[in-house]
Amino acid sequence: MIAGNHNKSVVEVVAALIWDEDKFLICQRPADKARGLLWEFVGGKVEKGETKEQALIRECQEELEIIVQPHDIFMEVTHEYPDITVRLTLFICTILCGHPQLLEHNDLKWITLSEIPNYDFCPADVEILKNIQEKCRPF
Repeated sequence: MIAGNHNKSVVEVVAALIWDEDKFLICQRPADKARGLLWEFVGGKVEKGETKEQALIRECQEELEIIVQPHDIFMEVTHEYPDITVRLTLFICTILCGHPQLLEHNDLKWITLSEIPNYDFCPADVEILKNIQEKCRPF
């Protein structure tokens, strides 16, 4: 156990990597939430009794009013914030139904790999973004 980290449990979080040709979807957190106005992938906490895939489908529907199909896991990271430790599983997803709506987020954008540096992302996403840039470069 890490010193000073006795009471912090790890929260399971899922997120969606959704591509539209050469662009992928990012969402800006609401100003009044932890890590407000930072950019992230759509998703959220896995609730008791849910699979990761079920949680992701529910979160995408609640936050963006879209139905997604989770496919493979792109990667998993564990990140320790001052207030919470998250184990984030990022799934490659496709949109089956709907167009992303701003129900919870401050903003959303479809960006290319070259646009990543223009946005301030949540710290847990930094390693993921590096991986996306390495693995998803157009050839």
